[in-house]
Amino acid sequence: MLLMHTQHPFSSLTPDTVLDALDSAGLHTDGRMLALNSYENRVYQVGIEDGVPLVAKFYRPERWTDAAILEEHAFVAELAVCEIPVVPALTIAGRTLHAFNGFRFAVFSKHGGRAPELDDRGTLQWLGRFIGRIHAVGALEPYRHRPSLDIESFGVEPSAYLLAHDFIPAELKEVYRGVVAQALDGVRRCFERAGAVKNLRLHGDCHPGNVLWTDDGPHFVDFDDSRIGPAIQDLWMLLSGERAEQTRQLGDLLAGYEEFCEFEPRELHLLEALRTLRLIHYAAWIARRWGDAAFPAAFPWFNTQRYWQDRILELREQIALMDEPPLCC
Repeated sequence: MLLMHTQHPFSSLTPDTVLDALDSAGLHTDGRMLALNSYENRVYQVGIEDGVPLVAKFYRPERWTDAAILEEHAFVAELAVCEIPVVPALTIAGRTLHAFNGFRFAVFSKHGGRAPELDDRGTLQWLGRFIGRIHAVGALEPYRHRPSLDIESFGVEPSAYLLAHDFIPAELKEVYRGVVAQALDGVRRCFERAGAVKNLRLHGDCHPGNVLWTDDGPHFVDFDDSRIGPAIQDLWMLLSGERAEQTRQLGDLLAGYEEFCEFEPRELHLLEALRTLRLIHYAAWIARRWGDAAFPAAFPWFNTQRYWQDRILELREQIALMDEPPLCC
């Protein structure tokens, strides 16, 4: 049986609270508000009197410290100064992070766009150039308040959480335990083969949904998962299809990337390992958020036997892939 909670962190974030929060920051709203697609935080497009609409992000309570949020804001602002197409938090009354009635929030300008066409080689090279520029800046100094992407926090701890709580059906629990242990052993071997790779400040969640495309090219949004890690983390989520297709896509990305930042080929040993860690972490992320009413509504299949059978099969496939030679670049 899934654990439930009577109250979730955003239960008191009413429309009036959102509008009052913006007013408290000196932004005079006109009452228009549109909820945007977001699960981890709450994000709204808000109408402003005598101005263009803005986007307000209300951070999930207790996830990040103020210092960690401000560190991400500073990194994105640093990228913007370098004319890299990102969306920094707006500075209002000398601050980018604001508080109201127990909620912390930031305000951003509104940027539209469409999904990038990842089957186009020119698009991939263009994306690679900007990711290379992000990493060139990200390598200049480390984060001090945001975590690293590592096996413990993305694999060991999330899988232990799932096994310690009643999320996995009883008849599949021991199967999952054995498969996830095998998968984590495979991840460790991949990291050993890669050796000591350079870690830098990353976007952290650079999937196609966080890249918006316009006629002027891409811009990168939602650095909420930004952390320290290997460069390949911001590249592999843009790959899809069979091995030959991923190899071609990777070559196009790196053709643009290496115009601005050197890529260490040893990191390719981490590609399937990072994919495996994301699969484990993602399931635990849904589990941890199950008390938030938005999650059962968005993921109704999470508490089904079929879901966990598919996760076990997925991990078995990853175990095999991690033992194959890495992609070539």
